[in-house]
Amino acid sequence: MPAPPPARPEVESLQSYSAPLEGRRGLLRLDFNENTVGPSPRVVEAIRAIPADHYAIYPEYDGLREAVLASLADMAGAIVAAAPSTAPVPAVAPSVAPGVAPVIRADGVPALATVPLPQQPARRPSLRVEQVGLFNGVDAAIHALFQAYGAPGDRLLTTSPTFGYYTPCARMQGMVIEAIPYRMPGFAFPFEEILAALTTPPAEADGSWRPPSLLLLCNPNNPTGTRLAPEAVLALAAAAPHTLVVVDELYEAFTGDSVLPLLLAPGGRQDPEGAAGADPFAACPNLLVLRSLSKTAGIAGLRIGFAIGAAAVVDRVSRVTGPYDINSFAVSAAFAALADQPYVDAYVAEVLAARQWLVERLVAAGVRHHVDGGNYLLIWPQRPAAEVDQALREAGILVRSMAGKPLIDGSLRVSLGTLEQMGRFWEAFVVCDARPI
Repeated sequence: MPAPPPARPEVESLQSYSAPLEGRRGLLRLDFNENTVGPSPRVVEAIRAIPADHYAIYPEYDGLREAVLASLADMAGAIVAAAPSTAPVPAVAPSVAPGVAPVIRADGVPALATVPLPQQPARRPSLRVEQVGLFNGVDAAIHALFQAYGAPGDRLLTTSPTFGYYTPCARMQGMVIEAIPYRMPGFAFPFEEILAALTTPPAEADGSWRPPSLLLLCNPNNPTGTRLAPEAVLALAAAAPHTLVVVDELYEAFTGDSVLPLLLAPGGRQDPEGAAGADPFAACPNLLVLRSLSKTAGIAGLRIGFAIGAAAVVDRVSRVTGPYDINSFAVSAAFAALADQPYVDAYVAEVLAARQWLVERLVAAGVRHHVDGGNYLLIWPQRPAAEVDQALREAGILVRSMAGKPLIDGSLRVSLGTLEQMGRFWEAFVVCDARPI
């Protein structure tokens, strides 16, 4: 039998990203950082209200970008209003002079890097509809931005370990991957190393050296939870104007570490005397922000994500997608989810309370763990991780093994759910790991 025609060399050598396992329904899903309770009742009602004849009509997106903009504006205002009472971000200097990026030295002592932050416009900024891209989940947005900005031989700069889907997307484009490890102990962000890789040719480089085409930052980082101050993200973007800096903010709701409030409220607050209309990305046109409704609003199964950035960048990334990639059910669900922020706020509050409850028990039992940002934490069981993983599965609980991942090999990543769900997990974990209560 003749062999089929080969694909591109990059695809022939590619190992695809491992998607969630089948047969997960009916189990306690603590393995892929999903919302663990489902969406707002408004979402369910909106989907049920779709008339049957609309199934035969191609999706329509009118008004969805505006709904995203309204949600982002409300979020930015709420975060800015709460700014005086927010806790300092771990591993970032708590007091930083204006225009200077926070850095942590290798010994853990706060230092200051003289990288200027982008200057904010004098007028109060506001996002426009052409600065919001709609995608069939953020994974589709990630795939598209690599297609638009990644060419054979170009460099992807990122951290290690981080979200696994960045690697196959880079490899299918023939890119070179430079992954800088987090600083141990504590998985601190390697700011100075990233900055050097963006701006400084290595000693052996010749005159053909170019900065990376893409910098991918997952903030908070999956799976380590590492948080990077938004000011530091903007400083990196300002230092590397020829690099597209993509900040993956899928988990920002659990920490508030977003660049958008800074961009939408100059000086950390809305300027009551400023005039509306300034472009928030005018000073950082090389920045792209990714958002999703999967982790908080509970519609991961419907697939919808957003990319927010300079209109020119959003346009280029959107050019490599299909005209109807997002289905009508996802559109209806997104409208309803965006209109029910109290549901999301309540779910996030429940997860944060459950995280505190679980961490207290991990500390009391002497279980090695790491927790920072996001709706997940890392646990190192005393038994082999594969055995505990399987035992938990047999008990009806799914977690994610981090086997083979740099710095965290031997750990389990556990998604956080409600207090009741984490109580169920803890009871099973004590038994599966043979730990006395």
